[in-house]
Parts: sequence; C-alpha cells; structure tokens
Amino acid sequence: MPADLIHLVRHGEVFNPTGVLYGRLPAFHLSPRGQQMAALAARSMAGRPIVRVTASPLTRTRESAQPWLDEFHLALNIDDRLIEPSNQFEGVNIRRALRRNPLLVRRLINPWKPSWGEPFVSVAARMMDAVASAHASVDHGEVVLVSHQLPIWMVAR
Repeated sequence: MPADLIHLVRHGEVFNPTGVLYGRLPAFHLSPRGQQMAALAARSMAGRPIVRVTASPLTRTRESAQPWLDEFHLALNIDDRLIEPSNQFEGVNIRRALRRNPLLVRRLINPWKPSWGEPFVSVAARMMDAVASAHASVDHGEVVLVSHQLPIWMVAR
C-alpha cells in the first residue's frame, strides 16, 4: 500500500537583504525567522506517522527539511524534480533592473507562457511526477516534500 498522505512544504524565509530573485542560486540560506518557521512546521506535525522526508537539492530546502529529520529521526532524500524553476532573472532585483532597463519588460509579456524561464506546464508535470514517486516510495505512513512556492502552486492548480 502506498503513502497515506503527501505533505507539500515550502521552505522557510530566506535571508535576502538585496531583494534579488534567487531562483536556483545555491548560496541562499534561511534567515533566523525562516529557521523558526521550519522548526514550527515540523513540530506542528509531531505524532504523525511521517516516514520519509524529501527535499529539493537547494540549500534553503535542505535547511527547512532538517527540523523534520530531527523530529522524526529520518534521513534526507533529495529529488531534483522538486527544485525551483529556472529563471533568466536569477540574481537580479527585478524592480531595480526594470527601472534601469525598461526593455527587460519584453521578457515579461506573457506570464501564462513565461519567456523568462521554465514553462508552468513543465513545472507542473515534473512536480506531479515527484509526488507520484513519493506516494509509491513507502508502504505506509506520510511523506513530506520540501520544495518552493511556485512548484507547490503548480501542484495545487
């Protein structure tokens, strides 16, 4: 019998003083508040039959997964399909960049078919595949998938 329940968890708040779109950039860690958020999320599920925790390979999701690992005495699994979508604006503060170079708005013409990165249908397909794999990865119990805001929204939609 597969997993009883899949929990999709967004990583905690990220320390990002320059306000850049951090996307897949590797060096973004949780802020102290983000660490508290992750700890509270894990604690809120104490007593549940969590049997597997899987995260995106990025630092902030691994850090957000750690309290779950500690709470439920599990090892971390990594799934590349849970990663943030690719984005041409990584490392850029969009508001400042658009003020300096208004022609960048051309990349933002059709938000339903993003010309700046991975298409939404692609994000949804890989996330649904990751959820199906997580569901089949255990015989019973609940699985936690730690990912990012947009990929989780794509599953919800």
